[in-house]
Amino acid sequence: MLSSAGTTEIGNVTVVTTSHRGLSPEELAEMALARIISVGENSHPTIIAQAIAYRDYIRTILIHYLRMAQENERSNIVGALVKQGHADTADLIRRSF
Repeated sequence: MLSSAGTTEIGNVTVVTTSHRGLSPEELAEMALARIISVGENSHPTIIAQAIAYRDYIRTILIHYLRMAQENERSNIVGALVKQGHADTADLIRRSF
């Protein structure tokens, strides 16, 4: 956001790193949930409980579909490798997951 004084505010920045791997569906779901649902600390306890229950429900849905996306992407890669004559590499990918 650009203020009238010409300074720039970027807000909060979060950095997530891994070592020798990509992010898991669970890690990606947590990142998405942090952006989708926020629970106010000063809210009524009933509202907090409902928001936490809803967040947990959304987490399971996100993880399910992120896993499906991984499987489909892997299938696309395997299919492309087989089509290009790299069945051995495709088989390695198929067996590694």
